[in-house]
Amino acid sequence: MPKYKTALVTGGAGFIGSHIVDALIRRRIKVYVIDDLSAGSRKNLNPNATFYKMSIVDEAARKFVARLKPDVVFHLAAQIDVRCSVEDPPADARVNVMGTLNIAHASAKAGVKKFIFTSSGGAMYPDTLKPPYSEKTPDEPLSPYAIAKRSAEMYLDFEHRIHGLKYVVLRLANAYGPRQALRGGYAGVISVFARQMLAGQKVVINGTGKQTRDYVFVSDIVRAHMLAMDKSVTGTFNIGTGVQTTVNTLFAKIKHLSGFKQKELHGPACKGEVMRSALDARKAAKELGWKPEVSLEDGLKKTVLWFKNI
Repeated sequence: MPKYKTALVTGGAGFIGSHIVDALIRRRIKVYVIDDLSAGSRKNLNPNATFYKMSIVDEAARKFVARLKPDVVFHLAAQIDVRCSVEDPPADARVNVMGTLNIAHASAKAGVKKFIFTSSGGAMYPDTLKPPYSEKTPDEPLSPYAIAKRSAEMYLDFEHRIHGLKYVVLRLANAYGPRQALRGGYAGVISVFARQMLAGQKVVINGTGKQTRDYVFVSDIVRAHMLAMDKSVTGTFNIGTGVQTTVNTLFAKIKHLSGFKQKELHGPACKGEVMRSALDARKAAKELGWKPEVSLEDGLKKTVLWFKNI
């Protein structure tokens, strides 16, 4: 197992990034965080991390990486709202392509030992095929968000081939858990349902509710990132449970946990929404030693409890 003394986490004040920061600090690794706080929160920041407010697209971020020369970089900072990417593709590409390339190229030049990129599995594969999707499933990124993520992956491979940057891409299924955003494009369906039900508000399901997703709890995602750092591997790995869960099923489970009394309501379907998705993570099991440990039932209990207490 390589010995890392310093780590840079972009987006380290966000949902997944802040949990990764906590895990690194538990390992006694010196952690630096850069985040522009457009989606993250200072409340999520571990007090033992060194925080710098800056955007990954800025020249200052590139110079910071060059000066810091961290042993390992976890790159999570991103524009993750698919709807915003559809409305403004150039703005999405500026962050998700150019911002990623800015950090990746600076990392390659700085001699970073490992670069771990958090990508999307849910948006990358076509729903015309039967899930779960493996890394060998042909890519079919349809939204500007997915196109940008795939482009960033290709740039990472370029930095590896030309500049020797060792990298791991983790294509995540639908993440959920404590600290997930409560509203806006950064909020997942689980956090939205939990917040609305606990507040006794009206809950509207987009479309029929028969659309499926693969939900993976944040602690399992963090463990995947730690294994990606520890293992001497390069390449792309799906991180998911392989299990499809409908939105209607989620509604029923969270309704039970929250004590919600109202009936489900259905609104218009979201345009261009993927109807089904699940990821085959057998490659991660074989090469990283990763398998999901938290069941959907246990993860939902932990998530709803967290929302009750905030």
